[in-house]
Amino acid sequence: MRAATENRRRGQKGNAFVEAAFVLVPLLALIFAIIDFGLSIFVMSTLQHAVREGVRYAITYQTQTGMGHDASIKSVVQSEAMGFLAGQAGLNKIYIRYFDPVTLTQVSSNGPGNVIEVSVEGFTWGWLAPLLRSASPLTISSTMASDRMESLPGGQQPPPR
Repeated sequence: MRAATENRRRGQKGNAFVEAAFVLVPLLALIFAIIDFGLSIFVMSTLQHAVREGVRYAITYQTQTGMGHDASIKSVVQSEAMGFLAGQAGLNKIYIRYFDPVTLTQVSSNGPGNVIEVSVEGFTWGWLAPLLRSASPLTISSTMASDRMESLPGGQQPPPR
């Protein structure tokens, strides 16, 4: 009787390992998917915050030392993006456009009354764990913010772009 019980126990030693694998693999996949999805939302909201800060900076007509207006705006967006837009590659994804407030046609002037649009276009985010999705990165096609350029006090001219 005792020998039969020992043989049965010896045959069941690997069952706990197999059952743990059946439970842990889907559980870890679910946890990684939740983290991955949360990170992608974090990246999108960070870029949205960065372009909003760029527009807020732009409508004040401030410039950083040795930079024009557009370069200063791009620098602010880049610094607010928490490293997601680092380097020259990040600067190349930041676009600044000016529009006529009446016709909404694009103009080349950052003059008072025009509408400024700051956007991040073509940013890609690689998934950490591409479990059941394709391995292709998430592309954030356009994150933008806009506002109206106010007039300068005393009739001053805006800084060069």
